[in-house]
Amino acid sequence: MLYVFNVVLPVFALILIGYLCGRTGKLGVNASTELNRFVVWLALPAQLFNFASNSGWQTLWQPGFITAFFLSCLIVFALVLLVSWLRHRDLAAASFDGLSASYSNTGYMGIPLCALALGQDGLAPAIISTFVVFVMFALATVLIEIAILSHKKPHEIFWSATKSLCTNPLLIAPVAGLLWSASGLVLYDPVAQVIAFLAAAATPCALVSIGLFLMQKSQASSSQTWSITFAKLNIPPVIAWVIAGPVLDLPVLWVNAVVILSALPTGTGPFMLAQYYKADGSVISRVVLFTTVGSLLTLSLFLWWNSGV
Repeated sequence: MLYVFNVVLPVFALILIGYLCGRTGKLGVNASTELNRFVVWLALPAQLFNFASNSGWQTLWQPGFITAFFLSCLIVFALVLLVSWLRHRDLAAASFDGLSASYSNTGYMGIPLCALALGQDGLAPAIISTFVVFVMFALATVLIEIAILSHKKPHEIFWSATKSLCTNPLLIAPVAGLLWSASGLVLYDPVAQVIAFLAAAATPCALVSIGLFLMQKSQASSSQTWSITFAKLNIPPVIAWVIAGPVLDLPVLWVNAVVILSALPTGTGPFMLAQYYKADGSVISRVVLFTTVGSLLTLSLFLWWNSGV
């Protein structure tokens, strides 16, 4: 049990610090937005580039893990999207619901949690999962574009969705890192040091940013919020474990990693996407809150069970 406490305490303590700083006014009302921008545009891209450039394709190309994690996301996304669409007949709203139920917080929580629970070897699956999460993000973006721009031609929708993806720094950074690694070139030391400094700030700033985000108030439907929360915290890890363990028989490290990453709470990506499209983000913000709090229990239970296996 001490092992579980040692793993989850640093992660959730930083989230709590962010929440308390916002609650007490030590950080202002715009702190969440500005800190999130710092993480998204500077710190996390630096961390992703740093790891990818020092790893290469051989480390990150793990088809079994990718299959298990991707299917755990895709199945839940499709199920929640279908249920939501049948209830409301709104493809854009259904896409936001599906993304909220399948978008794991791999960048902000997955990387530090895997590093703490699995050591340095846990960084590889965490980085890989960020690519998979962006595939889900891309899928939802395309469906939202189709719903919103239904009056436009298919190629216009395609270019609009492609533009939004190709300008995302969290997608550009790891790809750039892999390309740099493949080139065989060595970064100029001062440049490498700057990237390292920014990368070191990614984890604490990201977790504090989550705490600040959780302060936001919402009038979301409680039944819808609880349904998506239950789906996010329970269905993906079960699917991931079945595929990675009994079906594909992956090594223990990769099975543990895929379960941890699929059991993570919903990231802030769906909320930021809703803001971008000026959609109602009240349900998403509550799902982020409920899944983050709920994951303290579900992740702790998995780590406790796993430590005894």
